[in-house]
Amino acid sequence: MYMSQEPVVRLSNVTKKIGSKTIIDRLTLDIPAGQVYGFLGPNGSGKTTTIRMMVGLMSITEGDIVICGSSVKTDFEKAIAHIGAIVENPEMYKFLTGYQNMVHYARMSGVGKERIDEAVALVGLEKRIHDKVKTYSLGMRQRLGVAQAILQRPKLLILDEPTNGLDPQGIRELRDYLRVLAREEGTTVFVSSHLLSEMELMCDTVAIIQSGKLIDVRSLKAEDLEDQYAETGFEVSEPQRALELAPAGRLEEGRLIVTVNREQIADLNSRLVAAGIKVYGIQVLTRSLEDQFLEMTGGGQIG
Repeated sequence: MYMSQEPVVRLSNVTKKIGSKTIIDRLTLDIPAGQVYGFLGPNGSGKTTTIRMMVGLMSITEGDIVICGSSVKTDFEKAIAHIGAIVENPEMYKFLTGYQNMVHYARMSGVGKERIDEAVALVGLEKRIHDKVKTYSLGMRQRLGVAQAILQRPKLLILDEPTNGLDPQGIRELRDYLRVLAREEGTTVFVSSHLLSEMELMCDTVAIIQSGKLIDVRSLKAEDLEDQYAETGFEVSEPQRALELAPAGRLEEGRLIVTVNREQIADLNSRLVAAGIKVYGIQVLTRSLEDQFLEMTGGGQIG
């Protein structure tokens, strides 16, 4: 039986080969329940291929993907029953109203009117739901697509590059609705993007992929960021005396280097100043998410 404390999705050594080319290379990842989980990588890094394997649009060469305890490989119908997804653009009938599209989709899903109204309210489309879809902006179509995808209360909502083509207002609205979904409906949202700035604002955790390989998994929750340890350099007037106050540190090019979290930076700074040691500068030396990402993309454009 599926237990809620288990990851909603478990990717185990997932590999995708097309001919002699390896597109995804032994990707292992656990996606916990109730989070907005980001899948970040430059264009062509393998994000869409991974998502297509998760939803059964592409076969898995090696490894397995387990969703809510069911294998995509051996028990596909059970696994897919837990998923709502928009891969590429949401499909809808533009000559019908948003509501008529929802009713059509609900009939196929066996969902009642009450749930349609709930889904429409969750994405904030109540005022425009009875207008024809052809009058909708791209952002509104995305929101209608999300409303369709959550009709059956999926445990997992998968969105592939959902901010593509959206203006800043549309991106912000989508971000807000996804956070509400995770918080109020307990939905796990798995969202791919090549936009670092959006992922940092939207996600609780982000996994970084490059050339089909997992590079890093990073928590973006405020409480975790506060507690994250980073190598930090203190430029001080008396390095040797400073080292005596931080015995776990080391001296490098006249600087005191220590591995500390944010709170400890402030504490050590206070101790140095109290000891009469001047602190000329403090610099976090561990590469940031942005540094890693820019390195991956060759320092080119992120967006």
